[in-house]
Amino acid sequence: MLHTERKGGTLIVTMRHAPVNAFGADFVAAWNDLLDKLEQDDARALLIRSDQKVFSAGADLKMMREFFAGENAAEKLVTHVHGMQRVFDRIEASSVVTIAEIGGAALGGGFELALACDLRIAGHGATLGLPEARIGLIPGAGGTQRLTRLCGGAVAKRIILGCDMVDGATAERLGLAQWSVPDAELSDFAMKTAERVGSLSGGALAAAKRCIGAAQSALDTGLLLERLESLRLLQSDDTRARVRKFLEK
Repeated sequence: MLHTERKGGTLIVTMRHAPVNAFGADFVAAWNDLLDKLEQDDARALLIRSDQKVFSAGADLKMMREFFAGENAAEKLVTHVHGMQRVFDRIEASSVVTIAEIGGAALGGGFELALACDLRIAGHGATLGLPEARIGLIPGAGGTQRLTRLCGGAVAKRIILGCDMVDGATAERLGLAQWSVPDAELSDFAMKTAERVGSLSGGALAAAKRCIGAAQSALDTGLLLERLESLRLLQSDDTRARVRKFLEK
């Protein structure tokens, strides 16, 4: 599911979870295993990319169908989302500089993965968005918190409340990504950026990350609220009907 390759001070992680790098329990477990190994590594940059047509399309629909076919679907889904929150927290808290190379779609949990990274590079033709409100949910794996911290309330409301999916160039203009480049140049640009970061002082990078993080408010309260609101929504008839309709398509 996750293929790793080392180039100098950069660890390249390629997501290979066909067809859309969906976040089911197995994919969350694979990320935890990789992050355990990263803690013992001396890499200074972590480049996350995909060999699928998309970066990541978010939730595993097969898993969601299984949840909704049985009992306690709301509790099971929120527990799974909590697991995703913990993975993304670990990525954000890592001492290495994390870089998301976004080609194709990064939606829902896939975009929340990218938001947990320090740097985001999107191809002009990429699609970024958090469309959960369409099925009566919220981007509960850190999306409401990280996007607001990153771009402010106005942009977060456009993306989350308006369910607006934007291309890479618009993402750069709004601050969702730091760079947007032509799709054909994405891989090379991301690799050069990662190599530049990987050549820097690991101690200085880790210290700078800690200082930048100290300038932002605590995340825990917002993540807890995401889980509580997700549970409330999943127990409502409206959300259940919307999710079932979505899964039946």
